[in-house]
Amino acid sequence: MADHIAQHFRAEEAPFIESATGFIQQASDEYRPILTHFLNPRQQYILSTLVNSDAELKLTFQGGYPGAEMQRAMIYPTYVAPADLDFEINLFEIDYPRKFTQLQHGQILGSILGAGIDRDVLGDIITDGERWQFFITADMSRYVSAQVDRMGKIKVRLNQMNLADHIVPLDAWEEESTTLSSTRLDNVVATGFHLSRHRAKELIEAGRIQLNWNDFERPDYQLEHQDIISVRGFGRVRLTSVNGVTKKDKLKVTLAVLHK
Repeated sequence: MADHIAQHFRAEEAPFIESATGFIQQASDEYRPILTHFLNPRQQYILSTLVNSDAELKLTFQGGYPGAEMQRAMIYPTYVAPADLDFEINLFEIDYPRKFTQLQHGQILGSILGAGIDRDVLGDIITDGERWQFFITADMSRYVSAQVDRMGKIKVRLNQMNLADHIVPLDAWEEESTTLSSTRLDNVVATGFHLSRHRAKELIEAGRIQLNWNDFERPDYQLEHQDIISVRGFGRVRLTSVNGVTKKDKLKVTLAVLHK
């Protein structure tokens, strides 16, 4: 990985950058489309930055439905016109006894990952408040349908659906423009959920925070574009953009908040 690329990103993002530059090199050398697994928004941003520096390649994302958070990327030469089917995404609906029990997002995610499925082959898990669906790479569909028959103690059946039959998710991100003294993790968590900095720091140090789907316990960590913080019991907050500086040297930012 070239130093001039690495210096624009975090040291811990080096493994993904190396993979991404490998995908780009392969698409260029073999002059054919390269399809990735599901990427989170931060990874999508990094890959977009890298591909945009190559005039002979294009990049398209698809997550199975409009507004998907986790999306597969296709890197391809300019002669290619990718179709939705090329992204090899399947949709499953979870059939469970809705009259007698309830499912939770974490319960579903834990059960699927507990079956030995990697996180990057699983897309979004969505609900309309009653029905639950999830997206997964086509090559893992047979495996997941064979291996997952329970979510916690709840007996379930996975029914494959057409992508067009996805539900309209109940969850909706709420965007707000605000100012921050810095993009420290505790500062963003406090502002996003209207908490004190002290309370936000306690949550982080108690291990109740994930940054881009990884456990994280550094309150002073500086966030960057499209970082997503999950706060157990509260929801999620995303640093959508930094839009400049005020006359009082405050950062003008856009945060997106998804309340639990």
